[in-house]
Amino acid sequence: MKRREFFTAAGAAAAAATSLSTPALAKDSAEGSSGEFSGKPFNLHYAPHFGMLENLAGGGLVEQLEFAASVGFRDWEDNTMPRRPREQQDEIAAAMERLGIRMGVFVAYGLGSFGKISFTGSNKKLRDEAVEEIKGSVELAKRVGAKWMTVVPGQYNQRLEEGFQTAKTVDLLRRCAEILEPHDLVMVLEPLNWWANHPGLYLRETHQAYEVCRGVDSPSCKILFDIYHQQIQEGNLIPNIEMAWDEIGYFQSGDNPGRKEPGTGEINYKNVFKFIHEKGFEGIIGMEHGVSKPGEEGERALINAYREVDDFVS
Repeated sequence: MKRREFFTAAGAAAAAATSLSTPALAKDSAEGSSGEFSGKPFNLHYAPHFGMLENLAGGGLVEQLEFAASVGFRDWEDNTMPRRPREQQDEIAAAMERLGIRMGVFVAYGLGSFGKISFTGSNKKLRDEAVEEIKGSVELAKRVGAKWMTVVPGQYNQRLEEGFQTAKTVDLLRRCAEILEPHDLVMVLEPLNWWANHPGLYLRETHQAYEVCRGVDSPSCKILFDIYHQQIQEGNLIPNIEMAWDEIGYFQSGDNPGRKEPGTGEINYKNVFKFIHEKGFEGIIGMEHGVSKPGEEGERALINAYREVDDFVS
C-alpha cells in the first residue's frame, strides 16, 4: 500500500465523511458535540487512541475517528491493533483513509515480551521469534496504512555486560531492519522508565536508544521518544531531544506525575512542543496517556489542554 495523501483541514475531512455503519449516530455526534470546539488542525500531529474521546463521540470506533477529525486531529494510534479481528482492522483502516487520518504506531514487538531476554541474549529461539513478529507486522502495517511500529527490546540481561547486550541488540535489529526497509516501514524503539512503570527493561534512556540506532544504521530503525517516560528516567528533555534528533522518528506525550493530559503535571509542554515544531517535525505525537477527569467533562478538558499547549505560534 502506498502512503496516502492526507487532507490538510479537518473540516474538509468531516464534510466528506459518511459513516461506514451508523451514519445517523455519527452525524449527530459530530454536529451535537464538536460544535463547541475548533475544527482547525493543530500545529503538530497529535494522535489520540480509542477510548479517549468515546463519550463525546458516541462510543463506536468509527464514530470516535469521525469526532476526532471534526475537532482537528489528523492522526491516530492503536497499540493493540495486532490483536483486533481482521474485519475490525479493515473497518478502522477504511474510516481513517476516508477521513484523512494518518495511522500512528501499533506494537510490533513488546506486547507480552517485556520479561523475555530476547534482544539482549543468545537464545536463538527467542531471537528468531522476534524476527518472525516483525515479519508478521509488515502485512498488518500495509493493511492499516501504518508506517511506524513500536519495538521494545525486552529484558535487561543481568548475566551479561551492558556493552555486549547492546551489540546483541544491534545485531538482531539489523535483521529486523532488513525486513522493513524494502517496504519503507520504520520500527521505533521505545525507552521506558525503570522508576515508575517498567523496572528491569534493557532500553531505558535516550543515549542508549541513540547508540543502538547509530549501530543499526538504517532508516527503518529510529527512536520513539516518550516524553512522559523520559521525564521520569532522565529529565533534561529539550537538550536530549536536540542531541538525539537525527534518530527520533516518533514522539509520545503524557504529563508527570499521573500520566494524564498536558497541564496536569510538571512538564512545560508548550515549550517542548514549540521546540519540536521549530525543528520541523512532521511526524506523529501519540497521546499515550489517560484523561484526568471522567466522562464528557474530562474529554473536553483533554481537547482544550492540547489547544492550550499547541498555542505556541506567534
